[in-house]
Amino acid sequence: MTADLVVGIDCSTTACKAIAWDAAGVAVAEGRAPIELDNPEPDGWQQDAEQWWQALGHACRALSADVDVMRVGALCVTNQRETFVVTDERGAPLHPALVWMDARCTRQVDAAVAALGRQRIHQLSGKPPCTTPSMYKLMYLLERQPDLRDLRLRLHDVHSFVGWRLTGRFATSLAAADPTGLIDMQARCWSAPLLEQVGLTTEQLAELVEPGDALGTLTEEAARHCGLPAGLTVVAGAGDGQCAGLGAGIVTPGRAYLNLGTAVVSGVLSSSYRCDDAFRTLYAASGGYFLETDLQGGAFTVSWLINKLLRDGEARSYDEVLTQLEQEARALPAGSDGLVLVPYWNGVMNPYWDDEATGLMLGLRGSHGPAHLYRAVLEGIALEQRLHLQGVEEATDRIAELIVMGGGSRSELWCQILADVLGRPIVRAGSTEATALGAGILAAAHSGLHSDVVTASRSMTSTAERFEPTGEGAFYDALYREVYAGLYPAVQSRARALWALRTKPS
Repeated sequence: MTADLVVGIDCSTTACKAIAWDAAGVAVAEGRAPIELDNPEPDGWQQDAEQWWQALGHACRALSADVDVMRVGALCVTNQRETFVVTDERGAPLHPALVWMDARCTRQVDAAVAALGRQRIHQLSGKPPCTTPSMYKLMYLLERQPDLRDLRLRLHDVHSFVGWRLTGRFATSLAAADPTGLIDMQARCWSAPLLEQVGLTTEQLAELVEPGDALGTLTEEAARHCGLPAGLTVVAGAGDGQCAGLGAGIVTPGRAYLNLGTAVVSGVLSSSYRCDDAFRTLYAASGGYFLETDLQGGAFTVSWLINKLLRDGEARSYDEVLTQLEQEARALPAGSDGLVLVPYWNGVMNPYWDDEATGLMLGLRGSHGPAHLYRAVLEGIALEQRLHLQGVEEATDRIAELIVMGGGSRSELWCQILADVLGRPIVRAGSTEATALGAGILAAAHSGLHSDVVTASRSMTSTAERFEPTGEGAFYDALYREVYAGLYPAVQSRARALWALRTKPS
């Protein structure tokens, strides 16, 4: 039978999704399984890495029940970035995996900057020092548990951990390893100075494979676990952000993807390597680089509002509360009746790179209710995205439109607010699973369904609804320039003082 399908696997923060795609980018079968997230202490986020493997197997078996797996020509994995686990030589985890949200490593960030210099770290890794890259979390872990150094540990990003289980090869995609912060971005290899700072050797790290190249083939054991044919080619993928860009059809400059997920992530292509505090630099799966902005308090902030403040136990479901908020917020005027929110619920990366930043609300009055808070969250994230976009455009060129995806893109209200605040069209990606589609595109190019990655992306992606700016843009422009743009810098020193008091030992 001629292989006419590929499988894209998205091993994300809270679930693993396996989707079979045809050559036109149509999903013909899928399976998914949840992954638990643990918050053992303030700023600490962990997972059981074995759940990644179990969830991947469950998702693939569910997919294989609905499609003839002999039609599958290759599979590719995309993964949550910065999350890592340390294992022994056999691949058994030695400690819970530290997730990208884990921010217990502020002291290690300071130590690395003191040793190597902020600019040198940024130029080498493409990422200004902050708590997000794996490098600093690993330093924290090894200082907290120095006995791990006595073991012959190996460092795995999510891609290399599941890739090893799939193929038996200790290797990972260059575009999945890059978010660890340990890659020399211009040399395209592990960075000796950064590894020395952590205390690792290259023997403890995965072999690096270019995205889109073969990682290996499915072992007999892995085939039984996944319900897929042994010997199936496993293609090296990329981090979920880069694959989302590919799945949104971003293969040329001038357009950007905007992923309204747990974090709000946006990226624009660059053919050359650039470093700037306005963004972080990552490898693009189609070649070149993504200049990426990242707001970690993205849709997470919406979830916080609903789960922490508005749900009455189990009396109403999350979706019920969200639907009501959407309806009520639509009836409110732009600006939420004078309420402005700065969405730094998980610190801030670009442009301030301040891990101790906190969220702000300005203008609260007794007349404000839940719908005002909800609309202010959506508007605050949009205003922050304008700040991000402005910085990227100052370093590159104007971005004509943004292709939006992720759970938040289902909100017509949010899409329209973004169009009005950013002053340019917001276009929904044709697929709601752009990240898994990006992995499928890499598999399709390697398996021969398409001649190359760019052709595969153009053939397998599409767009849906388009949201044009309306007359509200003038108000939002004034709100941004007169209030939002300078709001956090005006209170930054006080916010840091408050954080210091919070963390001061009693």
